[in-house]
Amino acid sequence: MILVLDFGGQYNQLIARRVRENNVYCEVHTALDMEKIRALKPEGIILTGGPQSVYKEDSLLPPIEIFNLNVPILGICYGAQAMAKILGGEVNPASVSEYGKTEVEIVGASKLFANVEKKSVAWMSHTDRIFSAPEGFVVTASTKNCPIAAMEDGTKNFYAVQFHPEVVHTVEGMKIFSNFVDICGCKRDWKMSSFVVDTIAKLKKKIGGGKVLCALSGGVDSSVAAGLLSKAVGKNLTCVFVDHGLLRKNEAAEVEAVFKNFDLNFIKIDAGERFLNKLRGVIEPERKRKIIGEEFIRVFEEVSKKIGAVDYLVQGTIYPDVIESGLGKSAVIKSHHNVGGLPDFVDFKEIVEPLRLLFKDEVRQAGRELGLPENLVNRQPFPGPGLGIRIIGEVTAEKIKIVQDADAIYREEIFKAGIKNLSQYFAALTNMRSVGVMGDGRTYDYAIALRAVLTSDFMTAEAAQISWEVLNVVASRIVNEVKGVNRVLYDCTSKPPATIEFE
Repeated sequence: MILVLDFGGQYNQLIARRVRENNVYCEVHTALDMEKIRALKPEGIILTGGPQSVYKEDSLLPPIEIFNLNVPILGICYGAQAMAKILGGEVNPASVSEYGKTEVEIVGASKLFANVEKKSVAWMSHTDRIFSAPEGFVVTASTKNCPIAAMEDGTKNFYAVQFHPEVVHTVEGMKIFSNFVDICGCKRDWKMSSFVVDTIAKLKKKIGGGKVLCALSGGVDSSVAAGLLSKAVGKNLTCVFVDHGLLRKNEAAEVEAVFKNFDLNFIKIDAGERFLNKLRGVIEPERKRKIIGEEFIRVFEEVSKKIGAVDYLVQGTIYPDVIESGLGKSAVIKSHHNVGGLPDFVDFKEIVEPLRLLFKDEVRQAGRELGLPENLVNRQPFPGPGLGIRIIGEVTAEKIKIVQDADAIYREEIFKAGIKNLSQYFAALTNMRSVGVMGDGRTYDYAIALRAVLTSDFMTAEAAQISWEVLNVVASRIVNEVKGVNRVLYDCTSKPPATIEFE
């Protein structure tokens, strides 16, 4: 096992994911005390990035004793600076900050950089940097504005990199993690099947004979969570599907048809009017998310009272949901209804989130291990707040119908064109109205925005380049078939700076 000590950076669970991609088990923990670190018996330790400055009095630093454990340690960004500070180096504000893609040059022999190109692009994001390395360290990489972009003490197996090898923009990042796994002497024998078996065992131990209610949306995340709980507690699990009126066209009927065939307790709640009334007049995105999140909880509480003595609420929360909602000292990007959108009071003994540390593709792997059907495992991602965050501004019944119809056309034409590589795609309704002309008459209607992205982990994403022929057909059909729309736009922004959803 490799232990990741978390100092509040945006990409910390992504580090664990890179280790797991090398078939080595990895856990992320906040900076622990030495007793807990020793109890975990890590083969190696990784110190993550974070928003702090190591020279400030309130900065969070790893326990100095970890450097006496005789295990390899890799510091990344803030983690590199923390290593330098603790071991006697110097860290100060950089005269020139580095953000984004930066050319890094390897300047010395290093086990960490074995078979890594001498010059390659890496992802930088820092305002501080290491000005002098601790005694025993040698510089192994540099950039134009950062002379110590990497350093190491090879005799003690201490390594530090100022850039982020975990993000996809660092071209040689996977080689670096593979090399660190080798330095740690790990066996590379961990697989997703291990996660499934271990998680089911932990759920059995935690829940025992208690009753469980699973918030089931029909998406891959909640479906895999339901699959894990079904294996763990059997008939003590009740799956509740809430139709909040913000689903895609015909989706409620489709979800019900799929899960009626499963051997589990399935309840469908029609709550469209209820959610619409709560959202009336609300414009601000975070408020919409929190209203939807709270109303979900209230519906689940009502159902649990009818069932009787439900102790646990299960949600299909995955790691990108957690990090965007704000984890530890990480910034809040947007509150996901099942994380940052939860109300202060929840009438359940505990909320159980068995997928909280996984990324989307890892969830899909877990689904396959559970034997879920492939069409469900590969289902298009759909946010819990649904079309509520694909409608800019106030949500109304008219707007819901507009975006449902436009989205159905978009998905139909993508299917007809045989495009299968898109990670996520959908239509959203902007709050912009503009002048158009139809049938020799003036119109003043809404603009639909189309979105399609390519991503492996949903932490970063690139806009997909769909052919003009397909987009032209989609745009033509939408303006001709969807009442209230006279303009169609295509969103070609990556994440970051945008997010995948509009709100």
